[in-house]
Amino acid sequence: MAPMLLSWLTVLGAGMVVLHFLQKLLFPYFWDDFWFLLKVVLVGIRLEKYKKRGELVTVLDKFLIHAKRQPRKPFIIYEGDIYTYQDVDKRSSRVAHVFLNHSSLKKGDTVALLMSNEPDFIHVWFGLAKLGCVVAFLNSNIRANSLLNCIRTCGPTALVVGEDLLGSVEEILPSLPEDISVWGMKDSVPQGVISLKEKLGTSSDEPVPRSRHVVSCLKSTCLYIFTSGTTGLPKAAVISQLQVLRGSAALWAFGCTADDIVYITLPLYHSSGAILGISGCVELGATCVLKKKFSASQFWSDCKKYDVTVFQYIGELCRYLCKQPKREGEKDHKVRLAIGNGIRSDVWREFLDRFGNIKMCELYGATEASISFMNHTGKIGAVGRTNFFYKLLFTFDLIKFDFQKDEPMRNEQGWCIHVKKGEPGLLISRVHAKNPFFGYAGSYKHTKDKLLCDVFKKGDVYLNTGDLIVQDQDNFLYFWDRTGDTFRWKGENVATTEVADVIGMLDFIQEANVYGVAVSGYEGRAGMASIILKPNGSLDLEKLYEQVVTSLPAYACPRFLRIQEKMETTGTFKLLKYQLVKEGFNPLKVSDPLYFMDNLKKSYVSLTREIYDQIMLGEIKL
Repeated sequence: MAPMLLSWLTVLGAGMVVLHFLQKLLFPYFWDDFWFLLKVVLVGIRLEKYKKRGELVTVLDKFLIHAKRQPRKPFIIYEGDIYTYQDVDKRSSRVAHVFLNHSSLKKGDTVALLMSNEPDFIHVWFGLAKLGCVVAFLNSNIRANSLLNCIRTCGPTALVVGEDLLGSVEEILPSLPEDISVWGMKDSVPQGVISLKEKLGTSSDEPVPRSRHVVSCLKSTCLYIFTSGTTGLPKAAVISQLQVLRGSAALWAFGCTADDIVYITLPLYHSSGAILGISGCVELGATCVLKKKFSASQFWSDCKKYDVTVFQYIGELCRYLCKQPKREGEKDHKVRLAIGNGIRSDVWREFLDRFGNIKMCELYGATEASISFMNHTGKIGAVGRTNFFYKLLFTFDLIKFDFQKDEPMRNEQGWCIHVKKGEPGLLISRVHAKNPFFGYAGSYKHTKDKLLCDVFKKGDVYLNTGDLIVQDQDNFLYFWDRTGDTFRWKGENVATTEVADVIGMLDFIQEANVYGVAVSGYEGRAGMASIILKPNGSLDLEKLYEQVVTSLPAYACPRFLRIQEKMETTGTFKLLKYQLVKEGFNPLKVSDPLYFMDNLKKSYVSLTREIYDQIMLGEIKL
């Protein structure tokens, strides 16, 4: 009997070895996919459990639970100061009580928040959330008409402004709707502004009753986060409680724990900083080191000083770090994970080689969309990975896109066409009850323009992400480019129509066509404007420079100009960009006059072959 048992065990063992070999050969990512999908399913099960219990737990609820369980644990570390979970709870309650006692704010009202990265951003956000208010995060870089448009779009009852940004609001105070109260985080504020800081000094820090913020539906609006989308001025994307909960699980899904210390230098007005970062730390009960602004020279010293184990990035951030002069002990740190998006493959490799064994957790996600991808395997260059089971949970497709017409291709029957593996395709996500699209605040036209109807069959609806993605033979996904009237520069989306409108305000400009051009050594695309002058109009380069730098964020200012006599348009009179993008800013290829933005001379200057070569060699920084 014993020999027979031994024989069976030998066969079984050999079979297991063969199966393991076949799995590694035919399905090398099986277990990576399995454990990742298990985490995705667990998030869904957790949400369903809350529903069945009749208690809808939000990120704010989770924060309040941590504030009771671990009141003295550091939540935010900022410029050396420590704010515990209890500190943030009490300070945010003070904010809530100020508005309860000195305003008519009620549950469901919208409050716009214009603030740089600082602890009070979180105090005000959570304090307003305790009152059941919807908070609209305004981009701290925008000003003038763009800022005014954003405020009007989200229709706030109140506007809260950080001390360092009061000047931007003071410029537009006379143009603000009369029913908006403006609150400043400063003792001495301009006329027409209420000092929130002054009132916080005498406000109660008693807990705010949960009844004021309890939600009856996770699809209710939690935040407005502004995104340029694909056209026009910034739009307020509606972010539901459900989206915030899903986004807050990203750090956990990548393997972060309550013991991690997360370094956030990304702006909190973006979903990456606020939802993945701050809400992600709340989900874990972890500590966040918050930086007002990214500094390449201080990055690693901060990581060592605060024992950082995880940091958030965009591709530009990693490239800046690699460009820093090399120093001794660059691998002497505790960072084990980096989570973000947009890092180029060459920068990825250089970063790992220089700074040590850090797992780069690349991801893809659109602010307003429910579709997201996570590179859980660490495959260099990929933004994520898909498989049969993932597509059951998140329905998406990649379809052919016509670059000349700037729209999806359709066959003779009128249906969209799938791309083959290895070809770039427009990423679209199926919209249905379990995968809703909440759209944008304001005009429904913005929401409607983001949707594609009758894509593969009559009546189906898909969200157009505006992003071109490539899926390879192993089902890894790679970001390829953006479509339409948006490009990405310095980690920000630039809406070309907004830039063109600003340029078009000048009395000597007849037409402006704005687009992004690739520049060697840089992530994304630098802004370029092709311009037609009015008849008898004289090009004033200094005036043009002043117009863009005073009206646009620095990242949106066109670096290059091209003066044309006429512009090509489509049959529907849309300006053609494809050929302009292809030709770029090389003076040897473009016969039209070209100009370069010179910040030292505060003007645009002629783009010579010498300047072009210096830009391409990295001697002139953009």
